[in-house]
Amino acid sequence: MSGLSPNTGRAISELDDDYIRRSVADILTTPVGSRVMRRDYGSYIPELVDQPLNDQTKLKLYGATAMALMRWLRRARLKSVRLDTDGASSRLQLELVRTDLPRPRRIAQSLPLSII
Repeated sequence: MSGLSPNTGRAISELDDDYIRRSVADILTTPVGSRVMRRDYGSYIPELVDQPLNDQTKLKLYGATAMALMRWLRRARLKSVRLDTDGASSRLQLELVRTDLPRPRRIAQSLPLSII
């Protein structure tokens, strides 16, 4: 299976880092229930982004991240997730560290979260 690069439009392999990075971003930013033929695809992160930023919401974000990736991206193992906030501009960013299979190596990824 292959996909298209959003930047170049060229085909990329499913083992390519860009393909997996794009898959992670797609899974985590797609609200559950928004896909017509796959209602359970996505994560609950979009519902949590505009919640009060406290420890409970952070824990829910971490859980939603882990559950979505375990369910929809089995070739990547989440090692850690951290929420970074920029107080001045109110930007949220998830910092993920994952191990991709079948070539086990650690990869860090930043995912900006926007309020919808």
